[in-house]
Amino acid sequence: MALSLKKYWRTLVTILIILVAFGFFWLWATNQPVKEKNQLTYGLTFSPLNLKEMNLDWHAAYTEMLDDLKVKKLRLVAYWPTVEAEKDKFTFTDIDWQIEEAQKRDAKVILAVGSRLPRWPECHYPEWTKNQEKTKTNQELLSYLEQTIKRYDSNPTIEAWQIENEPFLFGFGECPKLDKKFLDEEIALAKKLSKKPIIITDSGELSLWVPAAKRADIFGTSIYRHTYSQLLNRYITYPLTPNFFKAKTKITKLLTKIDKIIVIELQAEPWGREAYYKLSPQERNQTMNMAKFKENIEFSRQGGFDTFYLWGIEWWYWEKITNHNDSYWQYAKEIFAQSL
Repeated sequence: MALSLKKYWRTLVTILIILVAFGFFWLWATNQPVKEKNQLTYGLTFSPLNLKEMNLDWHAAYTEMLDDLKVKKLRLVAYWPTVEAEKDKFTFTDIDWQIEEAQKRDAKVILAVGSRLPRWPECHYPEWTKNQEKTKTNQELLSYLEQTIKRYDSNPTIEAWQIENEPFLFGFGECPKLDKKFLDEEIALAKKLSKKPIIITDSGELSLWVPAAKRADIFGTSIYRHTYSQLLNRYITYPLTPNFFKAKTKITKLLTKIDKIIVIELQAEPWGREAYYKLSPQERNQTMNMAKFKENIEFSRQGGFDTFYLWGIEWWYWEKITNHNDSYWQYAKEIFAQSL
């Protein structure tokens, strides 16, 4: 009996020590100053894909974005099927135009390259790569990367390269299994061709960050608070607080050499069971409305970050043009007016 009681107290003391240690760890991990609003930088991602699907003029949307919203930080996407629709025939017309228009207005650009890039189906391959051996496709992908990076490396408008998009996020998009060795080849090629920083991104809620961050000069996380879960077949809100991201940032910096962590995708559009322009207003409101938009902006600031690329310009434009609702557009305009 005395032995059992002694074992009980040892177990209790061990649990208390673990709880106290975790408490100190949590205080350390979340002890990160929150930036004042006048210290924050906001940009956005622009993709023509959804605008084309909605039969909207993406050139007009892009120009209005630059001239009316006056955004100065952009993430643009050099989709492989657009750049090399025919094998060995490289056409940079679309991305040339976007970069030139940004340059005219003194905006800076992160250029995303690779096969896994923003917007559904996430992985974007030219038609001519179908039924091709993986090793052959990989070599063709490296050729496209080389052509793209060489074309824009000397352009001062390009301030960083993003290699692939959330490559470590498992089970999302119509994508092949991640080949880490080949991802490292892509990164090595970019570093060989350019001195500009390499950005690697990962999911804020669903990934560990460390495998991506240890490969990056700048690490970019996404933040999606309200989404539709295919697995659960219902709409969900992640039960996370800003301290979750503070702790994740501290742990990632502790385990890697990464110094700069930014929010590369901050949810500012609906994320439903299908494309937002196919949903009813009521269903769109479940994952994004004005209140949620403002909450996401403040939530991400409380997470300790200071640089944010909003995700949703195409939706704001669609709401403005199609539904005559410019409230999201005007709110974004206020945000960019205050941005550093």
